[in-house]
Amino acid sequence: MKKFIILILITAGGWQFYNSQNGEVKQKVSSVADQVLNSSAMETLEKAKLLTQSSFRCDGRQLCSQMGSFKEAVFFLKNCPDTKMDGDHDGIPCERQFNQ
Repeated sequence: MKKFIILILITAGGWQFYNSQNGEVKQKVSSVADQVLNSSAMETLEKAKLLTQSSFRCDGRQLCSQMGSFKEAVFFLKNCPDTKMDGDHDGIPCERQFNQ
């Protein structure tokens, strides 16, 4: 009978330990997921702010010859899809046209 009670106490202790560890892992995973979502949401928010504050709009233009200024080319490169303004992929658009 003593062995049975000890076995029950050990099992209960093990179960309690398992639940406490499992809860900590869930909290850590939830915390990391929140951080990832928040950083992604922040990036989206920053892009939205740029789009609303800027006088430029993505309108299908892709080439340097279609840009009126270096600032406009930078906006298009950072915010618009399928641009063809950074041949050497260094993040600086239209280097020859705007002498950058």
